[in-house]
Amino acid sequence: MAKHYEVEPVTRIEGHAKITCHIGDDGQVERARFHVVEFRGFEKFCEGRHFSEMPTLTERICGICPVSHHLASAKTIDLLANAKPTRTAALLRELMHMGQVFQSHSLSFFHLSSPDLLLGEDSDPALRNVVGLAQNFPDATVAAIKARKWGQEVIAAIGGRKIHPNCAVPGGMAATITRERGAELLAEMPQHMDTIRLGIDLLLGWCEQNPDTVQRFARFPSYYAGLVGPNGELELYDGNFRVTDPQGQVVEDQFNPQNYLDIIGERVEDWTTLKFPYYLPAGYPDGAFRVGPLGRLNNVDSIPTPKAQEEFLRWKSLANENGIQEGTLMYHYARLIECLYAAERAAEILGGEEVYGPDLMAATPGTLTERAVGVIEAPRGTLWHDYTIDESGALTAVNLIVSTGQNNPAMCKSVELVAQEFIDGKNVTEGMLNRMEMAIRAHDPCLSCSTHAVGQMPLVVELYDSRGELFEVLSR
Repeated sequence: MAKHYEVEPVTRIEGHAKITCHIGDDGQVERARFHVVEFRGFEKFCEGRHFSEMPTLTERICGICPVSHHLASAKTIDLLANAKPTRTAALLRELMHMGQVFQSHSLSFFHLSSPDLLLGEDSDPALRNVVGLAQNFPDATVAAIKARKWGQEVIAAIGGRKIHPNCAVPGGMAATITRERGAELLAEMPQHMDTIRLGIDLLLGWCEQNPDTVQRFARFPSYYAGLVGPNGELELYDGNFRVTDPQGQVVEDQFNPQNYLDIIGERVEDWTTLKFPYYLPAGYPDGAFRVGPLGRLNNVDSIPTPKAQEEFLRWKSLANENGIQEGTLMYHYARLIECLYAAERAAEILGGEEVYGPDLMAATPGTLTERAVGVIEAPRGTLWHDYTIDESGALTAVNLIVSTGQNNPAMCKSVELVAQEFIDGKNVTEGMLNRMEMAIRAHDPCLSCSTHAVGQMPLVVELYDSRGELFEVLSR
């Protein structure tokens, strides 16, 4: 008989989602889907607010990556106010961003995903978490907690708190970092770099011991996208947009992010509230692209810090003949390489003089621009804030294209490929279902960030009676 399995909720991710898996009479997986089951309307209820409020409003979307929204919004309001930040303000923002990337990536790998790898995909789910890690790898677990804390302390040293800082204003920053605190953070950094290297060793050691799983686990061609510097180098704070095709050929380079609607389209499906972005010239679904660590490292030519570049060259040596890493599990490797970059870049900023300067805010000319787009590379991928205002500065339209949403087609494909490869429909085990969750966790989704709407989203309401039987389905 045909069977239906649900994984609800998907665990060790931010937000609420489920997976459904349909198995036919022959025991083969017919369909597996990743359903996002929450909806939030930040885009709509920001309308009518003054644009200067947006950095503190939009960061409330999430407690995991608030700095990314805070800074993407700050970059947008700079453009609306025609106020270019001072050099010191720009460095303070970038330093906060490096702390955000480091703490978020550390959390994703060590706390959320490594239990599957280090404890085993089929291990007891009651201990397949940070508790099990602490029991089996106590030193590494403590080091990982301290590493994430360092990234949070970088944020707090400028923004006053680790979560939801309130410091970016049009044309600059309302807060700074002291030399004493900068020196303390700089002195602490090397030990946390060692922790990231430990994570890389653990991950690559697992890959060497499980080559069959690495090869079979959600490997597929796609487009890759993200911001790059002027020479195609990794750039997480500024830069222009680049898109690379499945063969490793750059098809868009130094594209102005303000014009993103010219190359990015969105589709909806009736079984999820999360949209399906795609690269317009390639169409849908062929134009689905991946962002975030895997997308960025497949999209760049180099990394502009020495230790991260050294690891990037090793990454490239393990890629396919086109220089591409297609495996979903390689998100973890790319994530750890970006941790190295974030720490090195933070050290460069902290070791300089300009970040401690007194010039925090540029003068605002008083003239407003009607529409602007601010872009940043959040830990999970490219984040776009698009605001339109009236003559008084009140918002008339808001569009947020969030990293997780751009990865939605890839997450859905990963779930289905893993289900078809690893699930035996005649003998389904918890570990088999957990592998579908592993595919989601590799992308490190932030679902609270990504479930927004411009226009109408699909909505399905299922009504059950007191016996638990479905008696009506309402849809929009």
